[in-house]
Amino acid sequence: MSDVIHHAVEAMRAKVKGPFDSSAKFVIRDHGAIMLDSEGVRAGDEPADVTLTASVDTFRAIMDGDLAPMAAFMTGKLQVEGNMGTAMKLGAVLG
Repeated sequence: MSDVIHHAVEAMRAKVKGPFDSSAKFVIRDHGAIMLDSEGVRAGDEPADVTLTASVDTFRAIMDGDLAPMAAFMTGKLQVEGNMGTAMKLGAVLG
């Protein structure tokens, strides 16, 4: 596992508030992917209800609270594929 993915997993674990009953994959371009589901956060690249793709800088800005996910999506910095309802539920879980 790359250092970027390791740190991204730790950052997301720190942000997750409560259970998540769906599955989401966060693809960090050129580095790998992170899974969030009912089992928690881990490195992985399995099929998911929704897949969010961003650069490492965009992912870091979202995790740090410097960039709102919706703003990242609207400006094309964050791509979303799959179930948009699941994507919207992420906001509540990631606090």
